Amino acid sequence: MQLFRSEEDVMAWSAATAVPVGAIFSPEQLWQLAIRWYDDRLELGWRRRTVGERQVILDEVGLTGEFWSLTG
Repeated sequence: MQLFRSEEDVMAWSAATAVPVGAIFSPEQLWQLAIRWYDDRLELGWRRRTVGERQVILDEVGLTGEFWSLTG
């Protein structure tokens, strides 16, 4: 993961380095993803979420599209 100030900075970096852009998302989306993804990790009965449950979390924070599809 790379952090940038703006989408324009992402595009400039990609052009300068010839590294393709994967996905762009906001710090707010990253924060919301972290809250939802790790909210139950300290519970005694913790279990790994199913692919479907993980996909719902991504969808809820607006991380949609082919890049974010967990089922290919």
